[in-house]
Amino acid sequence: MSYEKKSLEYHRKYKGKIEIVAKSKVETPEDLSTFYTPGIAAVSKTIAEKKCRVWDYTMRGNAVAVVTDGSAVLGLGDIGPEAAHPVMAGKALLFKEFADIDAFPICLDTKDPEEIIKICKALAPSFGGINLEDISAPRCFEIENALQDIGIPVMHDDQHGTAIVVLAGLINAAKLVRKELKNCKIAVSGLGAAGTAVTVMLNDYSEGKTGITLVDSKGIVCGRNDLNQSKKEICKIIQTKNKKGGLKEALVGADIFIGLSAPNILTSKMVGTMNHDAIVFAMANPVPEISYNNAKKGGAKIVATGRSDFPNQVNNVLAFPGVFRGALDAKATKITEKMKFAAAGALANSVENPNFNKIIPSPFDKTYVKNVAAAVAKEAVAEGVIRPKCD
Repeated sequence: MSYEKKSLEYHRKYKGKIEIVAKSKVETPEDLSTFYTPGIAAVSKTIAEKKCRVWDYTMRGNAVAVVTDGSAVLGLGDIGPEAAHPVMAGKALLFKEFADIDAFPICLDTKDPEEIIKICKALAPSFGGINLEDISAPRCFEIENALQDIGIPVMHDDQHGTAIVVLAGLINAAKLVRKELKNCKIAVSGLGAAGTAVTVMLNDYSEGKTGITLVDSKGIVCGRNDLNQSKKEICKIIQTKNKKGGLKEALVGADIFIGLSAPNILTSKMVGTMNHDAIVFAMANPVPEISYNNAKKGGAKIVATGRSDFPNQVNNVLAFPGVFRGALDAKATKITEKMKFAAAGALANSVENPNFNKIIPSPFDKTYVKNVAAAVAKEAVAEGVIRPKCD
């Protein structure tokens, strides 16, 4: 049976895959009076006296909203909030299974950034964090930036979850091929949410030393006159001499290829023009920029894709459960760049003996969640981005 058919049958039978489960039974009049009226009034009055007590008396401290407008769902594109719902519910399932976080799908019938920002701010009192999901670029940048000071962690997972896992994988990959990641030449294909975040994170990690060439569907990006504002901004950040041409020219002499773009745009011959011991991260889903086997045929030493049927699967589940678990545990008010770097380092270190076929953990080796969470929590405390104690 195909995964598609199996998934359709399951979802139709069970009407989705998540549900709310009560922590307590309501079997007697005493139970009803304790958990609802009149007993619950005492809890409400306690919180009303001091709002910060909501963290002690409710589930808020372990609750995350998974918010989308359905405009950039998986490889399906702009399919709308209704069709996005099963994907957001899947995200909620992963939050629970991997990090014991109670997450809820929130699918919005609007693509207006200002309206989405307003809704998220209004939702904040119910949640300990907000995971923005599958919102198309460049609107996702504006939305996330506007929500950084609402008192709870907000992260657009398509951007930063991907960037954290990619950086973790590259840290180990570079060590294996005996190269200094900060000095590598990198070609990045695709400047949507994920490609932009990966580029910024790698540039910050290398303190601007890494040579990064950006490519979109029209060719090498920086130096062109047809760029939108987000592409203009990222070209100001990276310190790379302008090249002319397309992906073929960008690959010549590159140490690393990072693809977050389109299927089958990279050939074995193009990989062969890269530097020795090349590293290829072809992460377009479900069909990568180049297949694992063709990348190896072209001479790539290490290959990663978004697929589970080949080694080195780059999957956001390696990042977001641990990042939010750590942020919630630390009572963080935001997720900072240093917290993301801490997450990437912890994830890389979760592989005890990296090899060419294992540069990042398997999603099912859940010990990495604890490692990432601990590192993120420690960094939040060190930076002081945590809620003050509630007397």
